[in-house]
Amino acid sequence: MPDRYYSSEPIEGPAVTLRDNEAHHLLHVMRAKPGFELVVFDGNGGEFAAVVAACQRSTVELSVGERQDIERELPFELTLAVSLPKGDRLRWLLEKCVELGVTRFLPLHTTRSIGNSSGGSKKEPGAKLARYVIEASKQCGRNRLMEIANPIAWPALLTETNYMRHLLAHPGGQPLAEINCQTNKGNDLLLVVGPEGGFTDEEVSQAVGAGWEVVSLGERILRIETAALALVSAITLH
Repeated sequence: MPDRYYSSEPIEGPAVTLRDNEAHHLLHVMRAKPGFELVVFDGNGGEFAAVVAACQRSTVELSVGERQDIERELPFELTLAVSLPKGDRLRWLLEKCVELGVTRFLPLHTTRSIGNSSGGSKKEPGAKLARYVIEASKQCGRNRLMEIANPIAWPALLTETNYMRHLLAHPGGQPLAEINCQTNKGNDLLLVVGPEGGFTDEEVSQAVGAGWEVVSLGERILRIETAALALVSAITLH
């Protein structure tokens, strides 16, 4: 199977130019020459067979074939709101969320959240997080990019009503194995995972008062990324 590359420009005609990381990889890692075959996608759905037409100093010109309407998305929208772990744990979480089909990744700030919940820091700027999503999409075959949404504070998240169901991971909730989630088209879900210290009793009470379901992931205390992936996996592999 040809390697997959991402175009930051919408693909709307018989040619497109790859720049930055993608061009660098083709030019300096793959040593691509005219005639090199690949697959290109622009994150808006579908993919295109393409051939390298010309190599410039820092760009690669592609000749693009017809759009192939290949979708590898879930039949419903899945949003994960999560208090961010740090460093490589965040990168790993983002990559696995892409692979499992999460539609939207929502950085969450709660009472016990520690440090930066903005989706980026000096070490993890937003552009770098977006790059993690692109690389994971290339690897797993998704043709639509998982959205990294603007950070949201707990009170604002409670007002979110655009979902059929809201599942909050917290010890003492209903066992996840007993939760029956319909994963049909239109049954959009919001999954919520708190910080290392967990949600406060007040936050859990507020969620229950808003009609959310509290689910338990077992007897052991899980780290943020473990809890998030356990919950996402249980839904997407249902």
